[in-house]
Amino acid sequence: MSATAIDHAHDYSHDHPYGWRRWLYATNHKDIGTLYLWFAFVMLMEGGVLALLIRAELFQPGLQFFQPQFFNQLTTMHGLMMIFGAIMPAFVGFANWMIPLQIGAADMAFARLNNFSFWLLPPAGLLLTAAFFMPGGAAGTGWTMYPPLSEQMGPGMDYIIFAVHLMGASSIMGAINIITTILNMRAPGMTLMKMPLFCWMWLITAYLLIAVMPVLAATVTMILTDRHFGTTFFNAAGGGDPVMFQHLFWFFGHPEVYIMILPAFGMVSQVIPAFSRKPLFGYSSMVYAAASIAIISFIVWAHHMFATGMPVTGQLFFMYATMLVAVPTGVKVFNWIATMWRGSLSFETPMLFSIGFIFVFTIGGLTGLILAVVPIDIEVTDTYYVVAHFHYVLVGGSLFAMFSAFYYWAPKWTGKMYEETRGQIHFWSSIIAFNIAFFPMHFLGLAGMPRRYADYPGQFTDFNMLSTIGAFGFGLAQVYFLFAVVVPMLKGDKKAPDKPWEGATGLEWTVPSPAPFHTFEVPPDVR
Repeated sequence: MSATAIDHAHDYSHDHPYGWRRWLYATNHKDIGTLYLWFAFVMLMEGGVLALLIRAELFQPGLQFFQPQFFNQLTTMHGLMMIFGAIMPAFVGFANWMIPLQIGAADMAFARLNNFSFWLLPPAGLLLTAAFFMPGGAAGTGWTMYPPLSEQMGPGMDYIIFAVHLMGASSIMGAINIITTILNMRAPGMTLMKMPLFCWMWLITAYLLIAVMPVLAATVTMILTDRHFGTTFFNAAGGGDPVMFQHLFWFFGHPEVYIMILPAFGMVSQVIPAFSRKPLFGYSSMVYAAASIAIISFIVWAHHMFATGMPVTGQLFFMYATMLVAVPTGVKVFNWIATMWRGSLSFETPMLFSIGFIFVFTIGGLTGLILAVVPIDIEVTDTYYVVAHFHYVLVGGSLFAMFSAFYYWAPKWTGKMYEETRGQIHFWSSIIAFNIAFFPMHFLGLAGMPRRYADYPGQFTDFNMLSTIGAFGFGLAQVYFLFAVVVPMLKGDKKAPDKPWEGATGLEWTVPSPAPFHTFEVPPDVR
C-alpha cells in the first residue's frame, strides 16, 4: 500500500470511527439522534416498571408489597425518570434526526456540543437509579421535590439534585444547538414561514428551555445549600419560606409542560396532512398559536398552587390566564380536524397514533380547563383527578405523538419497513389499555382519593383494580412494540422504498406539497 493510500485510510478511520467509538465520539446528528432515542426508550422502560410497581401496590386496599415510604420513592423516581429521562430526551432525539433534514442543513450547528449534551444523560440516569441504593433510599418527595421534606431526606436527594442539574445542562446545550441550527443553517429559499411545523415547534420549545432550565437549576441549588451549607431559603425557622420554592419550581414547571407537548404538536402536524393527502389547514395560525401558548405559559404557574392560600385576586388572575391557553390550543385541534375534513384519509399506523393523540390530548386539555377553575381545583388538588389529567396530556399526548412520528419517519431513517399489522396491534392495544388505566382515575379523584398514598378505603377498590389491569396492559403493549415492531424492523430485510409514504399519500415525507386547488384556504371555484 502506498504512503498516500495509508494516509487516506488513516484519515478515514479518524473521521469515521467504527464499533463503540462511532457512538462514543459521535458528531453526526443521525447517530446522536439514535443515541437519544435508545436512551429515552430505556428510561421509559425503567420508569414504566416503577409505574407498574405502584399500580401493583394499589390493586387492592391494604399494604401488599411496599411500605408507604418506599411507595413514595417509587412515585418520585417514576416522575423524574419519565419527564427528564424519557419524554424530553426522546423529543431531542427526533429533533436531532429531523431538523437538519427538514431545513436542508448538513448537520447540527455545534456537532461536538451535540455529543456532549447527549453524554451528560447516561450518568444522570445512573445517578437517578443509584438514589434507590443510598442510605434511606431515594427521596419520597414526589417529582416536585417540595421542602421541607426534600431538606430532610437522606443522600439520595443529593443524587437526584445532581442528576437534575446534568439533565438541565444537557437540555440547555441542546436548545442552543437547535436555535442556532434553525436560524443560521436553512437552505436558500427556506424562509421561517416555509419551514415544516416540526421545526417551528422545536424552535419555540428551545427558547422555552433556555428561559426556564436555569430557574430549575437555581431552585435545586438552593435546596442543596439549605441541606448542607446552613442557608434557610425555604426554612421558615430561619426566615425562609417553603412556598417560595413552589413559586420558583412552577415558574419552571409550567413552561416545562409545554416543552413536553409542543414538539408533539409539530409531529402530528406533519403526519396528519400526509395521510389526509392535503396540506395543513392554517399553517400560519398554527405558528402563531404555538408562540401564544409559549408566551402565556410564563404567566400561569400558580394554578399549581391554588391550595397554598393565595389572595383571591391572585387566584382570579391565574385562573383566567390558564383558561386563555385553551384558545390557541383549540385553534390547533381545529386545524388538525379541518386538515382531515374532506381529505382522502388512509389509516396507516402513524395516522392512527396521530388521531389517537388528538382524542386523548383533547380529553386531557378539557380536564386541564376544569382544573383551572379555582373552587374545583381546591377540591381535587392532590387527588387522582390531577393524575388522570396530566397522564392524558403526557402519555396520550407526548408519547402517542412520538409513536406516530417513529412509525412515520423510521422507514426513512433505517431503510427498513415495519410490519403494518403489528403497528396497528401496537396502536389499538396501547389506546385501549391507556384509557382503561387512566380514565377511572377521574372518578377516583372526584370521589376524593388522594394521590401518593400506598393504601386507600375499600370504596375505591374496583376503579383501582381496573386502573392496574389497564396499566399492565399498556406496559405489555410497549414490550410488544420493542420485540414485535422495532427489533424485527431493524433485523429484517423488508426494504423501505425511497419515499415510503408516497404510494400511500402522494406527499413527500418531510414537507407538505404545494396546495392543490381544493384547499379550503382558497375557496374552490364552483361555477
